[in-house]
Amino acid sequence: MSEEVRPRRLEESVESLTGANLPFRTPDLPGIGGRIRVLPEDFRVTEIPAYEPVGRGPHLYMSVTRTGHTTPEVADLLAQALNADKGAVGYAGLKDKRACTTQTFSVLASNGFVPDEEWVARRLAAETSLQVNWMRCHGNKLRTGHLRGNRFDILVRYPDAPPEEAVARAQAIADALGRDGLPNWFGPQRFGHEGQNVIKGWRIVHRGWRAHRRWLHKLLLSAYQSWLCNRYLSLRMYEGLLDCCLVGDVARKHETGGMFLVEDAEADSRRQVAGEISFTAPMYGHKMWAAEGVAGELEERILAEQELIGFNWRQGKVTGTRRTGRLVPSDLSVRGETDGIRLSFSLPKGGYATAVLREVMKVGNPDLAED
Repeated sequence: MSEEVRPRRLEESVESLTGANLPFRTPDLPGIGGRIRVLPEDFRVTEIPAYEPVGRGPHLYMSVTRTGHTTPEVADLLAQALNADKGAVGYAGLKDKRACTTQTFSVLASNGFVPDEEWVARRLAAETSLQVNWMRCHGNKLRTGHLRGNRFDILVRYPDAPPEEAVARAQAIADALGRDGLPNWFGPQRFGHEGQNVIKGWRIVHRGWRAHRRWLHKLLLSAYQSWLCNRYLSLRMYEGLLDCCLVGDVARKHETGGMFLVEDAEADSRRQVAGEISFTAPMYGHKMWAAEGVAGELEERILAEQELIGFNWRQGKVTGTRRTGRLVPSDLSVRGETDGIRLSFSLPKGGYATAVLREVMKVGNPDLAED
């Protein structure tokens, strides 16, 4: 990429906001170091469904456990094994390839495929290495976002401290995160190698460049949006505004997902501390509900520094949305084992486990940590 289309300010700050140098929420608590994903089974992810299949309907839901496959790869395997169209397979979210993952897929009866559970079990056992845990029919296709979150069970090997001290360190950080939460950062996997997807996304927005494939174009735009969101969260954190609501914030109710405009900052700050609500961060675009007042001024500051004031998001085909600003792990537990420290916790959909791990390990990018 030529220097004239590579903004110095963006290039200098990409690394600081894509994972490696993000600020820590618990900077005064020492981490445990160590390594993750030494073995695939060290990193286990179990999807938490938004609803259970009712037992009738044309879509066969199945819980599948696999290692070494991406979610689209599993969807393709299911379509091939069951003689179904690729478009007939649904899933709620993408899961990491380098993990032992359990998630639900749905398959619509098509091309002669009949959702008979015994036949499906025999076929998958013969054609794939997938482990099918259960199957049940339902009336609708499983679509993106049809999940509550994910449960993680992660072994951190080779901690820097002796076992008892490592457990104590991890527990102190876990207590702080469970109480106060942390910024709902986008993880480094969102931004590509050395943040290059962010730079390319900037080129799309500022220079009108287009990727040669539609899916890649959307991915690069999303990377730039996500980087701007991290920038906003970083600004809010540095100004001591992570634990409160501001007048004009667009807040989200944790229980229902409903959003509203904050008018009484003091009262809603108490609700945030109590875990009822959270302020939301901007994913800029033409359909985004923009904050107002003091909170709106913060969002405008990010736009101003990126020379995006007045940018026509609609013309740029950038939709936009809101993202919960704080990430609060639930059911967070720490256990010392012979091979290291085991962490178990649940996150709502969209939350990155690496955001929690980097706090516990005190490394910029847990996936790149070495012993």
